[in-house]
Amino acid sequence: MSKLLLSALLCLCLATPGWAQTRDVSGTITDKSDGSGIAGANVTVKGTTTGVATDLNGKFALKVPAGANTLVISFIGYVSQEVTIPATNVVEVALEASASELQEVVVSVGRGTQRTFVDTPVPVDNLNAKDLASTGQFTFDKALQYRVPSFNTINTPVNDATTLLDPYEIRNLGPARTLILINGKRKNLSSLLYVQFAPGRGETGADLSAIPTDAIKRVEILRDGASAQYGSDAIAGVMNVILKDKFEYSSLNITSGVTSKGDGGSYGLSFNSGSNFGRGGFVNYTLRLNQTDNAVRSGIVDVPTEIATFGTYTDPSSVNDPANANIVNYLKKYPTANNVNGTGTTSLAAFNINVGIPISETAKLYSNAAYAGKKVISNANYRTPYWRTDFGLLHTPDPNGVDYTGSTDPADIALYKGYIGYMPTFEGDLKDYNATLGVKNESNGWTHDVSFTTGGNEQLYTVNNTVNRGLGKFSPTSFKPGGFQFHHIVGNIDITKTITNNFTVAFGSEARTETYKIIAGDTASYVKEGSNSFPGIRAENAATNSRFNMGAYLDASWDITPAWLVEGTVRAERYSDFGNASVGKLSTRLKMADDKFVLRGSASTGFRAPTLHQIYAQSTQASFAGGTIVLSGLFNNNSKQAFALGIPKLKAENSVNLTVGAGFNPSSNLSITADFYDITISNRIVYSSSITSSDLNSTLGQILAAGNLASVQFFINGIKTKTQGIDIVGSYKGLDFAQGKLGVNLAGNITLTNKIVGTPNDPAAISSAGATILNAQVKSLLTEGRPLYKIIGGLDYSRGHWNVVVNSTLFGTTRFQDLDNGGAIMNNIKQVFKPGLVTDLNVGYQFSRHISASFTVNNLFNVLPKWSLQLVGNSSDANYAAAKATLEDTVQRNLLEGFLTFSGRYRILGYNGAQFSQLGTMFMGQISFKF
Repeated sequence: MSKLLLSALLCLCLATPGWAQTRDVSGTITDKSDGSGIAGANVTVKGTTTGVATDLNGKFALKVPAGANTLVISFIGYVSQEVTIPATNVVEVALEASASELQEVVVSVGRGTQRTFVDTPVPVDNLNAKDLASTGQFTFDKALQYRVPSFNTINTPVNDATTLLDPYEIRNLGPARTLILINGKRKNLSSLLYVQFAPGRGETGADLSAIPTDAIKRVEILRDGASAQYGSDAIAGVMNVILKDKFEYSSLNITSGVTSKGDGGSYGLSFNSGSNFGRGGFVNYTLRLNQTDNAVRSGIVDVPTEIATFGTYTDPSSVNDPANANIVNYLKKYPTANNVNGTGTTSLAAFNINVGIPISETAKLYSNAAYAGKKVISNANYRTPYWRTDFGLLHTPDPNGVDYTGSTDPADIALYKGYIGYMPTFEGDLKDYNATLGVKNESNGWTHDVSFTTGGNEQLYTVNNTVNRGLGKFSPTSFKPGGFQFHHIVGNIDITKTITNNFTVAFGSEARTETYKIIAGDTASYVKEGSNSFPGIRAENAATNSRFNMGAYLDASWDITPAWLVEGTVRAERYSDFGNASVGKLSTRLKMADDKFVLRGSASTGFRAPTLHQIYAQSTQASFAGGTIVLSGLFNNNSKQAFALGIPKLKAENSVNLTVGAGFNPSSNLSITADFYDITISNRIVYSSSITSSDLNSTLGQILAAGNLASVQFFINGIKTKTQGIDIVGSYKGLDFAQGKLGVNLAGNITLTNKIVGTPNDPAAISSAGATILNAQVKSLLTEGRPLYKIIGGLDYSRGHWNVVVNSTLFGTTRFQDLDNGGAIMNNIKQVFKPGLVTDLNVGYQFSRHISASFTVNNLFNVLPKWSLQLVGNSSDANYAAAKATLEDTVQRNLLEGFLTFSGRYRILGYNGAQFSQLGTMFMGQISFKF
């Protein structure tokens, strides 16, 4: 009886799933195009939650319950497969790249997994999450800097509000001419208007640094004008950030880094997770926390230049003049003049979520949302006592009780004994958010996509440890100088129909409202002289302004033959503030030699609406001059000052884009593309130079005097520009090397022409006074402020559990012309940055299928920007001889170099910036957990 009960119990246990027998199944998952193993692919037993991820070689092993015969193989960017487990229990699967992955949005045309889609009619770059992560950069924008040759961004040497985000651009055309999309929908602009003398001056763009890199599935960059498809801002191209969607696994990434000087420490934590549900439903979310400390690159102050700036200078012997003893003694004790400049401190918290919900067999609801909160702290130039004493309102004592003010008044000596100055700080608080909700449905061959998008950016500022001298002893030492807000609401309807197997039409409409708000500072921040280092926004300049626009497009794509594709798009827009715009685009692609060689080209017209920032921004500052208070600063085009000077209202920029290229794809492993581009922009909007006149008899002088103005600046449709260049991208992957797989990449952007055509459109009141809206300094920023060329070469080697990536980026020559010091001779002298080669090394190791780690050395050989002053122009120029003599005179040349770097405080970069970072070698380690 007992034996019978035991046998029955055993049978029951064997029949229970928890006690079921299992079998060991192993195998390898590879890329069908090159046979290389796919690391991190998901292998799941169908109908269960049992599964594993492949190792770095694409291998896996798992226990499969008895009775289960099917595995589901999936990975981002590939077509999922279901395979039957063979009798051998060894599974070999080659995944094919997903064509649908490349057709999610309009810019995602073409097929293949190459970095550049070879057979598209226009050049498109494709970067995946691994490409971005291997750069070792902490932010998305800086990762792009070392992956995309035509993309440039850099930390500006003078920080304050720009610490919140750095200007970027594609093809040297400024941040305002590249449209940023999130999952194919327009992202909001930043509320910040760049005003520093650095590339991007007078423009604004989206905050790329607020997008968590770990939330990104891939990035597509359309390097061609696309105003006909997307409307304003797409003159240089379109960047589409595609978020992670289908949930594969949860991941936790912990990162930490530091510069070779031991400063600039960075610490980050990122968590990505989600869930899949229903038939194709998913939720994928990412949380990113990051802290970056400041890195200091202050230079040693040049004493003669400091004396020439703040003291009494006649010749090098002035350093021995008793009148300058206070400066000399101060710099002996404090060689950097106590300046703390380099990069600011940044704290970031960002959250991103992406959701897809199937609502029928042919329809789905989709949504994504993001929020980023950022706080930055940067330092203004240290106010030395011989520069500003501020009546003892801020008193930082010297332990030796030395008076550095230079005053001979006994009362001053008693008051300022031990005073060494003060350093104002700037704090910025940023909020950036965006959200999209939409429905996509297919019915009778028609695809309908209806969506609603909102987004905004707010920046509020605080200035501490400074004073408003005009308020005397009643001045506070902390100020709220105001800030800015930008918000937009966008509605889209897109409809597509494949009429025949070779002809497709698409049409749609977009409606958008935008609001820009200027927030006044507290009264103490702007009355009298305002808060020193960062005066507040005056109450009379605070305003809220909005506009509305609607646009519609029609697109057709015709495969005339299997090899010849022609596409055309037309678009019309209506803006409430400046009127209408109509643009079009025609592109074509021809395949030859069994689709191994491709010719392509496009011609288009485009436009860019002036941003609300450019239309309404106004920032005036009061100062004492000639015994009275006068105003200077930026006056918007609706102001009485602009009207008096004959400055017209802003209108849209217009562009003509031409692109001709070729692609060579002899095998699935090798691809090469080369594209020539020609972009002409008419009515280009520029931020003028600071315009003044000492001739009170001129119209300009009379207008300035009548308005009690010291100088004016404004935005104007002032110039016509032409930009030409070549983009080259090559990739060879899957090479057998040293028992591993090697990939080779080479990409470059070469600027052939970037010039102003003709002369600026100077209003009569300005030109008749001998002034101009654009001096040589601003012209140089527009045409020479980015590298003449940028070439990126890389090797990607995988073997066993190891992965090594080496990338070298060659930054070409960059030039700046500065007129703030040196006078007219600066028309013939430029600050020229030499080419620099920056090499990055990333080494990764997979400890198990759940744990991996990587170590990155950025700028392995500690290459720093290097510059010199060079003579430019012709010997017939009025100031050529004087400029030549200055550069040949060691003393005068040293003074001029000092003037361009604030007496050497900004020795590495000067005030304008350089092609690449001044921080030198940086180290970063990351450990990743998958579960």
